[in-house]
Amino acid sequence: MELVNLKDASDKASFAEAVKKGLGKNQGLFFPTNLAKFDDIDAILALPFVERSVEILTKLIGDELPKATIAGIVERAFAFPAPLTKVTDNIYSLELYHGPTLAFKDFGGRFMAQCLAEIAKGEKITILTATSGDTGAAVAHAFHGMDNIDVVILFPKGKISLLQEKLFTTLGDNIHTVAIDADFDACQQLVKSAFDDQEVRVGLHLNSANSINISRLVAQVCYYFEAVAQLSSKEREDLVISVPSGNFGNLTAGMIAKVMGLPIKHFIAATNLNDTVPRYLKTGEWAPKATIATLSNAMDVSQPNNWPRIEAIIEQGYLDKSVLSGDTIDEEYTQVAMRQLAQLGYVSEPHAAIAYKALVRQLEPGQTGIFLGTAHPAKFRETVENVLGQPISLPQALAECASKEAYSVDLPNDYAALKAHLFSLLG
Repeated sequence: MELVNLKDASDKASFAEAVKKGLGKNQGLFFPTNLAKFDDIDAILALPFVERSVEILTKLIGDELPKATIAGIVERAFAFPAPLTKVTDNIYSLELYHGPTLAFKDFGGRFMAQCLAEIAKGEKITILTATSGDTGAAVAHAFHGMDNIDVVILFPKGKISLLQEKLFTTLGDNIHTVAIDADFDACQQLVKSAFDDQEVRVGLHLNSANSINISRLVAQVCYYFEAVAQLSSKEREDLVISVPSGNFGNLTAGMIAKVMGLPIKHFIAATNLNDTVPRYLKTGEWAPKATIATLSNAMDVSQPNNWPRIEAIIEQGYLDKSVLSGDTIDEEYTQVAMRQLAQLGYVSEPHAAIAYKALVRQLEPGQTGIFLGTAHPAKFRETVENVLGQPISLPQALAECASKEAYSVDLPNDYAALKAHLFSLLG
């Protein structure tokens, strides 16, 4: 698998190199120089989830990793289902929250951890990442206890749910967490600054586990295939998928799946009030605004890192821009959507509700729609209970960590302070 830096075409990397580096020069994203297509998509869809995922990832990664190695990684990483649940006659929820941290990022986080352990072969590595909610827990649990790998997670202080926070701040050991007095975009910028700092990047053997890492991205392609595999042949003919979008890694993976031959007619980029992309799709003007705190906090991102990859898919001619539309769901309609889903017998949290609302708005007669359920409702227990007026029971994973002590350190939004902390911690 050859990848190229989207900011510097001379900066190329193999899959292993891109997994270890995370970002390229000038904070550029790595993207495959070629995306292959399956000749017989029906045969691929007929396979079981793990076996199919091995085929997908072998197709993407190529012969750089032996197929047997990829199979072992997938078996360890994808040890939980991604069921498609019927909500109405023609609308389904793809439930991606049946992993250990109850969020879709378990797929990418666990696959990356297994890949990195295989590629690094005992070399010392520091994972530095930022989270707007679910990435932190997925990455922390995926890497917890791994030899020679330290994980540092930055998160916006007071801007993610307490249960989300508890899932990754209570582990300790090789997992180090830092509460930054700022928003998620500021946390991401601190991570980028660290990668631009040669002293930190080389001295601490830095790597990132954000959705910018190519290993996380390719893993997410697999559950789009799993969603379509659970539909009838008739339902696959006119399929629309609505993706709750923050940093846009999830949508990027879906579009790669379509390039590989998956029969998806259209994608909806569903955002909250942080609507840089929907506005851009309508006006052609890229105009990020200050990040707004919302009920769907994991999508409180005004400058999505993965957008250049989506532009590359379109600009390189893999897909036409008409395959994608955007929609902005405000706070009032987020709550309306949660109540509408509850009336249909389906309890959901704000992110999935946004995707559902956007899907209902744009779905045409005769089409089948899927919206992505990216987190278990209990991860947003207080919000869900307030909106629906009914109690939500905690799954075991959340109940166990709710009363544990957190080990976070508070830091200001200041790169010098973060750098000093990193070297005192790991140097």
